[in-house]
Amino acid sequence: MKLREFAQQLGLSPTTVSRALSGYPEVSEKTRQRVTEEAARLGYRPNINAVRLVTGRAGAIGVVMGRSGEFHFSEFMGGLAERLGAEDIDILVSPMDDKNPTSELQLYSRLAVSGRVDAVIVHSPEPNDERIALLHRLGMPFLVHGRSDVDVPHAWLDIDNEGAIRRATSHLIDLGHRRIAMINGRQGRTFSLHRDKGYRDALEARGIPFDPRLVAHGNFTDELGFRFSRSFLEQTPRPTAFVAGSMMTALGIYRAARSMGLEIGREVSVIAHDDVFPYLTAGNMVPSLSATRSSMRAAGVRSADLVLQLLAGRPVAEVQELWPVELILRESTAAPAAAKNA
Repeated sequence: MKLREFAQQLGLSPTTVSRALSGYPEVSEKTRQRVTEEAARLGYRPNINAVRLVTGRAGAIGVVMGRSGEFHFSEFMGGLAERLGAEDIDILVSPMDDKNPTSELQLYSRLAVSGRVDAVIVHSPEPNDERIALLHRLGMPFLVHGRSDVDVPHAWLDIDNEGAIRRATSHLIDLGHRRIAMINGRQGRTFSLHRDKGYRDALEARGIPFDPRLVAHGNFTDELGFRFSRSFLEQTPRPTAFVAGSMMTALGIYRAARSMGLEIGREVSVIAHDDVFPYLTAGNMVPSLSATRSSMRAAGVRSADLVLQLLAGRPVAEVQELWPVELILRESTAAPAAAKNA
């Protein structure tokens, strides 16, 4: 069935039908719902090229990805693709040079002026993020996965990183740990700064001095987790607990502890931030891993929803969501061995 034929059955113009299916704000919710329900009943699917011609939209969302990539990024993209695919919207992934910030800005600028995408999703923002200022200046709709302190109104979706790490660190302190190491994300990222604040606030609240020798920053990989935790465990006195920035980091900590003959959950406690991977679950690790839980796939789905709302005309100031993070306690955390024996 062609668009014109479908529109005739509804007694509407082809333009109204096309705009209703594309989420344009000038179409009433009643009309949009009627068109959507009839499209589902009749099995109508619009010709993508025709819709793009009528609406003037590219039918794609832009995502910039570093060439090195990170483990959790695939889960976010999976959720994003799941939601956008249902709307016949494509994802344009552009690779960038991680070591060249200037080329990244040029890439975002090219996306904004090329007409190939309708909106852009910005990842891992910094407090004063030039990408946000650039996209705002160019008039390109965008959503930030995370938050920034830049003096530009922007839509964002973030989790409570500060609260999550403060709660995790506080739990370890409550168990009796005093030397608590943290393997954080890359320096300068907003989420890393928020996690660092949560960690420091938890220590300060209990009168425990901050020790910079117990904090490391880097990408969330098993290898860096191993190297950082091994170096911490070689200190005298060594840390009795770890706060890991991700599941992959926790894997490295487990491996380092075992390489030194230390038992997780008895001699070394570990809490990680768990991104809810279907192929790497905290509950299936041995011992099972205590974790703050937040789904990257769910974040991808919701990010797609919010981008669609922006394109439908929802004000940027209304598209700002902060998700709470749940703490799940399992076998990897316990009182320090000395405290148990006391």
